[in-house]
Amino acid sequence: MTALQKHAEFFDRDKDGIITPSEMFEGYVAIGCDVEYARATAASVSAGVGAITSPVDAPLPHLSIYVEFIHKAMHGSDTGAYDAKGRFVPEKFEEIFTKHAKVGPDALTSMEIEEMILANRDPVDPQSWAAPEKEWGLIYKLASDNEGFLHKDSARGIYDGSVFYKLEEQRTSSRSDM
Repeated sequence: MTALQKHAEFFDRDKDGIITPSEMFEGYVAIGCDVEYARATAASVSAGVGAITSPVDAPLPHLSIYVEFIHKAMHGSDTGAYDAKGRFVPEKFEEIFTKHAKVGPDALTSMEIEEMILANRDPVDPQSWAAPEKEWGLIYKLASDNEGFLHKDSARGIYDGSVFYKLEEQRTSSRSDM
C-alpha cells in the first residue's frame, strides 16, 4: 500500500478496501471528533471523493471511497509530501519543517501551520484551498500537545495514517480510565 492508501485505510473499518460513509463517520468519531462534525465531514468527503475513486462498475450512488484508487482524489494546494501515485516524499515532508517551523525545528504552532497552508495555496486553483485548512486544522486540534505544538512525529503520522490509530487508542484508553 502507498502512504496515501494507508492514510485512507484507517477509515475502512472492516478492511475490505471500500470506505462507506458510515465507516468514515465511525473513523472520525474514533479519533475524537464530535458526532455532528463527524457526520457532516463524512458526508462531504464521501460525496466529494466517492465518485472520483469509484470504479466504473461500482454500484450507484458513488459515495463509497475505494482505497485502491484514493490517489485519484488528491487535491491541489498541498505540501507535496505525496507524489501523484500517493507515495510519501520524505524530502517534501522535511521541507514543511525547514520552511515553516520557526519556534522549534521539530514542531509546528497553529500560526506556522496557517503560514504553511497559505504558502502552498495554488492561486489558480481556489477550489483546493479549503481541504488543507480542514485537514491541518483537524489534525492540529486533535494531535497538538498542551503547549500548542504539532510535533513532527504526529505530522508524519498523518501521511501514513498511523496518527489516527494513536488518536483512537488514546481516546479508547481515556474512556476506560473514567
